[in-house]
Amino acid sequence: MKGGNTIVVLCALTVATMMKTATGRLGRGALFIFGDSILDVGTNNHFNDSRARADHPYYGIDFPDHEATGRFSNGYNSADLIAWYLTNDTMSPSPFLSLVNGSETNLMIEILLVGANFASAGSGILVDTGHEKYATLQSGRVVPLWEQIQQFSTLCGNITEALGSQTADIFLAKSTYIISVGSNDFFEHQQAIYQNETKPEDLIANLTATYSMQLQVACFCKERSSLRGVGFAKWNLMDMESVNLYDVGARKFAIIGIPPLGCCPEERYINQKQLHGGGGCVVAMNDLAQAFHASTASLLQNFSSTNHGVFYSLGNTYNTIMSFIDNPRENGFQVVDRACCGNGTFNAKKKCELGSKLCVHRDEYLFWDEFHPTQAASRLAALTLVFAEGPEFVMPMNFSSLAKVSTYM
Repeated sequence: MKGGNTIVVLCALTVATMMKTATGRLGRGALFIFGDSILDVGTNNHFNDSRARADHPYYGIDFPDHEATGRFSNGYNSADLIAWYLTNDTMSPSPFLSLVNGSETNLMIEILLVGANFASAGSGILVDTGHEKYATLQSGRVVPLWEQIQQFSTLCGNITEALGSQTADIFLAKSTYIISVGSNDFFEHQQAIYQNETKPEDLIANLTATYSMQLQVACFCKERSSLRGVGFAKWNLMDMESVNLYDVGARKFAIIGIPPLGCCPEERYINQKQLHGGGGCVVAMNDLAQAFHASTASLLQNFSSTNHGVFYSLGNTYNTIMSFIDNPRENGFQVVDRACCGNGTFNAKKKCELGSKLCVHRDEYLFWDEFHPTQAASRLAALTLVFAEGPEFVMPMNFSSLAKVSTYM
């Protein structure tokens, strides 16, 4: 009995010490990550009815222990690498849903020390993006951006309970909010083009307006008080209240622009087989990507000028990836048009899975699968976002400068 009491006391002391350590590091804030498969580190593993998952070989072949974690990469992805370069920590924020499944104490310790990752592969700015394409059942799941923000808003209630209102506000304002979203909205729009369902200019206007609402005007949200008893798979849009990232305390936004969508192996395959374009980049998709980047830049400039204490960094991923494609050897690549893992033309006819054709020299490939970059490409892109100078690749400041900005509520 005496030994049992000793263990309880030691456990209590350990938890108290960890909480003290976490609270002592509040000055730098944390990283909260939102978006799609570029940043997903395992969110969709929690949904059995989603096909937008990377928890099988050959994904993760270069990850420690060759583990397929849910990252759409041969190893680490952009979320990991950006986090490492920003914080010098070896730990990237864990999927929010995996944190929810742990103890509340451990949840708060990791949130305060590191942050959380809400990104969900297949998701987009629009509510319906990804649900039909990646659902194996009618209730198939990806987590759209509005719901990711809802989850974060709910988490803010727990942060406030743990720290008190004033300290929580400071912590949230000092934290950095990384977002990569929009690509899947355009991929689904491409399918709609074939059916004459929508116009490109209408889509860009709709995406920009919706994105603006999610950042600063109104996203759809339910409870904001606590994680206890919350069923994240059962949100009812009709019952929700409005909230947005700015209103729940976000002030520093690190936005990853969408890449040249028309140059990924999947699009090259479509260009050759369906559009009879010879296997080059799909110009129409690249035009959409550039137009949306310009629209996002205007959105963020207006956002920062009309909202108190807002700072942002916008990465021009289009220019970054095109520099890799146009100058492959200067950037360490030998192959920039084919996927490392897959089958068929451009290795993009079939998805990356066990038994697929797998390249040996993965660091020499720009693309890992039909859509996503290799770990090597993600590393170079992350270095550019975090440290590059000048508006060609990131503006008005890089991610590391943004993270150092002193904010106030």
